[in-house]
Amino acid sequence: MYNLKRYLPIVIAIFIVSIGALWAVNEKNSRKIKEEKTFDIGTFNRTRGCARHPNFLAKLRVPQPIAIDLSQQNYKGLAFLYGRGLHRAVHLKTWERFDYFSTYALDPKGNMYLTPMPFVSVKAKTFEFQKNIYFLDTNSGNLSVWLSLDEVKATPNNPFGVIALVYDCDDNTLWVSAIDESSYSKSRGVIYHIDIESKKILQRIKGVDALSLALLKSSKGKFLLLGDARKSQLLAMEIKEGRALANPIKLLELPNTLEHIRKIKLKGKNLLELQTIPFSYTLIAQTSGRDDREYYRAVWQSSKHSWKIESR
Repeated sequence: MYNLKRYLPIVIAIFIVSIGALWAVNEKNSRKIKEEKTFDIGTFNRTRGCARHPNFLAKLRVPQPIAIDLSQQNYKGLAFLYGRGLHRAVHLKTWERFDYFSTYALDPKGNMYLTPMPFVSVKAKTFEFQKNIYFLDTNSGNLSVWLSLDEVKATPNNPFGVIALVYDCDDNTLWVSAIDESSYSKSRGVIYHIDIESKKILQRIKGVDALSLALLKSSKGKFLLLGDARKSQLLAMEIKEGRALANPIKLLELPNTLEHIRKIKLKGKNLLELQTIPFSYTLIAQTSGRDDREYYRAVWQSSKHSWKIESR
């Protein structure tokens, strides 16, 4: 009995530590998997897009698979990677004259539209580049300015301008976001809907800061998805008769408030892949060459009317 009394405090201490460790593990796992009830966007699936690679790649006999590289890791501006391990590249020096690019979209002919990206350090012409949408011709491979949005004015306080776009196969248009007038505390971004044939702006939606864009068709309609530049949220705007309804709907929020959605991919039935980066309207880690990307799987659970969010 004496020995039992002697060791009882030790046994109790070990028990308490074990319970604490188990709680910590469960808490860590709960941060990795999150379920959030939200607006019911309907069920959706991955569909075959209308995009195709530029024709000049076939003329150069570049084999599939082909990856488009805007990372600035090895090539300034733009490169098409191919071959075993994607170790070979098509890269022209003339593609470097507009500095760096952020996102791209391909149309059914293989033409490419690109948005700019200030990178690490800025020069006088860097701010001018941020108002442009760029065009890579499918046949010639010539890169040029396709459209300048003169109302977009990047500055040293916020060097970002036009930052994301997505091609709409339904009507041959582009949805484009710009965040030049925004800051960490104010949302003054603009979503532009642009007709490609006429280069006419069909719609402006003000007060929305979209770091990324994607289109999704579900059982409840067509939606423009937006990665929020100010919060760790995925938003959506319903599209009806070619126009976006102006009030964004919150779909989900990531567990880490410091991460912002940079890429949105439809990966399968009711499944999105979200790539995130830190972002604060300044040239920080996401443009320094460091890889601070994180990936999440967001699964829509229609029976629960909620998203299951898992870090990958």
